[in-house]
Amino acid sequence: MRHLHIDPLGGAAGDMIIAALLDAFPEFEERAVEAMRAAGLPAAWQPVVARHHDGVLGGRRFGIERGPGAADAPDNHFRALVRMLESSDLAPAVARRAATILELIGWAEAAVHGVDLERVHFHELADWDSIADVVGAATLIEALQPLRVSLAPLPLGGGRVRTRHGWLPVPAPATARLLDGLPVIDDGIGGERVTPTGAAILRHLEPTPHLPPGAWRLARTGHGFGTRTLDGISNVLRVMVYERGEEHGWTGERVGVIGFEVDDMSPEALALGVDRLRAREGVLDLVQIPAFGKKGRVAVQIQVLAREDALDSVIGACFAETTTIGLRHRIEARAVLGRRERVAEGVRVKVVERPGGRTLKVEAEDLRPLEGHAARENRRRAIERAVDEERDGPDD
Repeated sequence: MRHLHIDPLGGAAGDMIIAALLDAFPEFEERAVEAMRAAGLPAAWQPVVARHHDGVLGGRRFGIERGPGAADAPDNHFRALVRMLESSDLAPAVARRAATILELIGWAEAAVHGVDLERVHFHELADWDSIADVVGAATLIEALQPLRVSLAPLPLGGGRVRTRHGWLPVPAPATARLLDGLPVIDDGIGGERVTPTGAAILRHLEPTPHLPPGAWRLARTGHGFGTRTLDGISNVLRVMVYERGEEHGWTGERVGVIGFEVDDMSPEALALGVDRLRAREGVLDLVQIPAFGKKGRVAVQIQVLAREDALDSVIGACFAETTTIGLRHRIEARAVLGRRERVAEGVRVKVVERPGGRTLKVEAEDLRPLEGHAARENRRRAIERAVDEERDGPDD
């Protein structure tokens, strides 16, 4: 697992994000440029990754230079740009990410101007350099998977910016839409500090505020510079790349914990509701504990473990599937051992890597067709022994 922390000291723009990632991962430069060409970037438009030092920090700058006779920008209709990406030679996963980033910008523009998404024209995203920023960022994000991201507060900036719609306040209305829910700060330095493309890329990454708990090590850093000169600070976006420490044999993560009691549902109704909760997207586990409530009533205490990003939706499901009218919830850290699943003779086997060695556990449900406890136990031991002997074999 890799974690990327983004610190937008000077601000965030597509070119700054790409420059910072290429400063941290220079081995991906050729891949990013090839993706831009595959998306349709004409030969006369030249991607340039250059080392830069502003007198304080060193890093990289990224830009697209327009050469003599360069073709005009592509059709700036939202749908035309998406079709261009989908029909290009881009890897499907990269094309999907790039289209998703464009769609985020499109929804923001549609909301601001009061038009349908299909009618959106990207007046500020009409040049090949902007398309290259979107495709380059999508390529690098895909190359770094699996990836989690955290984000320090984004500077709001201030004043006004000239656009093709005339003068607009900073942050520009579409950018403000994209910043909704992301951490921000007013550091007293004006100007446009976050561009729509930069905000859309960051929003696509679904960042959290903090590095997840557990053992991590700082593996790389990268600095991506913008083109403006700011008063008193470097106009730089920094990325810090963390990798999971392996010395403990476990990884850490944050999960949502939901607890409540039910004393007024029939066993049949509660069983149905609990089964639906267990099957819900984002639910990691659910346990039921017998309890006694007020006036000696027999109750059931329910505890639900959910992904952090799904906590709100799972809370809603708890209210919908049970009769509870109040519950408790919190975010907790948990430690998780590495595990994987193998299939042997049609039976699933969970392989867990423990600090003292690995253990194996057959999925009991897959033994259901066998009649008799002895038959099931003998089959379980035989399968676990066979999988253990295949220690160096490929995973299924």
